[in-house]
Amino acid sequence: MAIGVAGEPSTTTVSNVSRSYTVPLMLMVSLYFGIGFITALNDILVPHFKDLFHLTNVTALLVQFCFFGAYFVMSVPSGWIVGKIGYKSGIVVALSVMGLGLLLFLPASVVIFYPLFLFALFVVGSGLALLQVAINPYIGALGSPETASSRLNLAGGFNSIATTIAPRVGAAFIFIAAGASAAQLAHSVRMPYAILAICAFAMAIITAFVQLPDVIEKCGATSQAGGSAWSFSHLRLGALAIFFYVGAEVAIGSIMITYLSQPSMGSLSHEAAARYVSFYWGGAMVGRFIGFVALRKVRAQRALAFVSLVAALLIGVAIVTQGHVAMWAVVSCGLFNSVMWPCIFPLSVNRLGRFTSQGSGILITMVVGGAVIPEIQGFLSDTVGYQRSFAIVLLCYVYILFFAVRGHRNLDVSSNTSAISSGFTQ
Repeated sequence: MAIGVAGEPSTTTVSNVSRSYTVPLMLMVSLYFGIGFITALNDILVPHFKDLFHLTNVTALLVQFCFFGAYFVMSVPSGWIVGKIGYKSGIVVALSVMGLGLLLFLPASVVIFYPLFLFALFVVGSGLALLQVAINPYIGALGSPETASSRLNLAGGFNSIATTIAPRVGAAFIFIAAGASAAQLAHSVRMPYAILAICAFAMAIITAFVQLPDVIEKCGATSQAGGSAWSFSHLRLGALAIFFYVGAEVAIGSIMITYLSQPSMGSLSHEAAARYVSFYWGGAMVGRFIGFVALRKVRAQRALAFVSLVAALLIGVAIVTQGHVAMWAVVSCGLFNSVMWPCIFPLSVNRLGRFTSQGSGILITMVVGGAVIPEIQGFLSDTVGYQRSFAIVLLCYVYILFFAVRGHRNLDVSSNTSAISSGFTQ
């Protein structure tokens, strides 16, 4: 999914209060499942609200703008909140905020007011941003450092499973018979989001009572005196790569249902088109497991260059063709999106030394690409058509290819030598 798993074993220590981490690890993995499920449901909400409120693509895609925009707005405050109340309390608060946001779907469906739905999505996104900040260190901390990558892969796998099944489940609940009234269309979102709200509150209660190890920040690791991660060119370019990767991935999933419902694509019903959204995210799930093996033998920059080139070619095919060829070209991008985050992220923070934590925070804020790029594609689809609108996605992949070939190198080595050396001696 657009939201990757990022642990911080180099910036945290753990005070072991229990030798068994089975229950805490199950809790963390289930939370990543929930993150993926809630995020992927947005792909169902976009066409649903488009029909319910008779929206253009630009206004329908405000669903993603509000949801992912919350990450940009709340990422820094979330770090401050977790620093004040602790990681475990941060998880409880995050789940409670998410639950409140999910519950807001109930009054919004009664008054049938689109801005209230958007506000609810912003609240849910804010809770998820806080949750991401709070749970990331736990994945690496619940066990030995040597097996941290295995736990990260497990969490990412469950996240991908959720994004694969969520469109099918959401479509079964939310998409109802053609000709339904506005009240019926609005009512269809109540049950799934009420269930999710109950689950969020239940997980908050469970977390409050589960014994978790104390995650403590190392004092010297995040000190930013004497420089900044922004001084590294590969970090700056990597931040843009994350922006474009998340933007492209979310844009494709967001517009796919309305895209496949066009006459040139076979006029699929929303429910039928939702199956292909599941295939899209399912490809990302398969790609994660392929990448888990392949990235042990292939260097990250080479893997990133390959997948971004293929993704760009697939989108090029979708732009110049129609029907099943274009459809499967777009759906297949999910497979190649899968390893972009685990390639871009380490390449971007490579050799940042004591600025690694700051650099990681910068990269996380670039998830806001999921808010911006879909809006641009929505505008293009309203003005020049769906096929040509994929030009913005093509541009995203071309930039990622540039980053893989050239941008990941630190072009300011001379100006950053002292900062790097300082980082290595911490």
